[in-house]
Amino acid sequence: MAEEERPEDMKKGLSHKEKRKEYTFNKLKELGQGIVADVEQKKVPSLKIPSRGTGNIVYDDAKKYYVLGDRYGRRSLGNVKQIRKMGQMVFTANFCKDLVQREKTATIREMYYVSEGWGVEFNTQQESNTVGEDLEVALGTTREDLGLMPEEDGASVYGDLTLLDDDVELNAKKSGKSGYTISPTIDQVEFLDCGVERVLAVETMGMFHRLVQENAYDRFNTLVVGLKGQAARATRRFIKRLNTELNLPVYICNDGDPWGFHIAQVIISGSAKLAHVNYDLATPNAQFIGVTASDIINYDLPTDPLKDIDVLRLKELSKDPRYQTDFWQTEIKKMLKIGKKAEQQSFSKYGLEYIVDTYFPHKLGIEE
Repeated sequence: MAEEERPEDMKKGLSHKEKRKEYTFNKLKELGQGIVADVEQKKVPSLKIPSRGTGNIVYDDAKKYYVLGDRYGRRSLGNVKQIRKMGQMVFTANFCKDLVQREKTATIREMYYVSEGWGVEFNTQQESNTVGEDLEVALGTTREDLGLMPEEDGASVYGDLTLLDDDVELNAKKSGKSGYTISPTIDQVEFLDCGVERVLAVETMGMFHRLVQENAYDRFNTLVVGLKGQAARATRRFIKRLNTELNLPVYICNDGDPWGFHIAQVIISGSAKLAHVNYDLATPNAQFIGVTASDIINYDLPTDPLKDIDVLRLKELSKDPRYQTDFWQTEIKKMLKIGKKAEQQSFSKYGLEYIVDTYFPHKLGIEE
């Protein structure tokens, strides 16, 4: 989606959900109208699709996330090798137009089976996934706005945030011990009221439940987000919306290893694979607060030795454009030097409550 043309820029008076729906529906109509216009003008119908190849994925230093470059290709009915793929895109676009119009959703797996009746069915799930990604990049929208859902669950959220989800008003502090589960259709959810000052996202559900049990949501006036490992697209979009729409600062705490570093950085700067939608998913001003290599040393945490694959991954991260700040370079080098890694739960060495009583107040700059 081009930065200068966003759903948020559409006419006032529409809700967030309505803006996203109208934008996506119009984009789908434009695609169909373009094909019809080509036929009426006796031209060979074709679709312009930005390239998602590695050569067209660049790290934008100003935006602080990966974006697509200027290269693009054309999928044309004039090319025998492209006829099937273009047919699949058109059928998929029509399928999505129906979903958007009726405000329904389908999983990516369901679309794979629905294609059996198209005459240009997908041979594999991966082929279906690729066409879905081609469509979102061609239209400048997201598969979620197109009504296509993943099978994965979103993160758990706990704290004083009131939302309107499918016409049901919910408060994430009054939705049971596991809180509110982020909807895959998070852009159809409206934020009604917010009583927190910050967002604290943690990698593991064990740490999420520790924070809830110790009343961290009240003590730190924070919204606690349990990422469940690598954050799903809906989770990253949710965090982005909290940051941009509610102006909430975002803090991330993961395991102290290269994989925890990467989970944080995908939230902050997005991924290369999703360069075409990072404008909606990345939160560049989110802060990784730990567990760092410095924490491992300063808090004398229980550790495990780095495995060869950990060392290799750290060396890869050191060359990644997302990790070129002094902070990241220092922590990566320090972890390689000590040859150790530590889990979030390792703070339990000092007692179950220590991480909430001592570590987080220090990292968040909060005096209780």
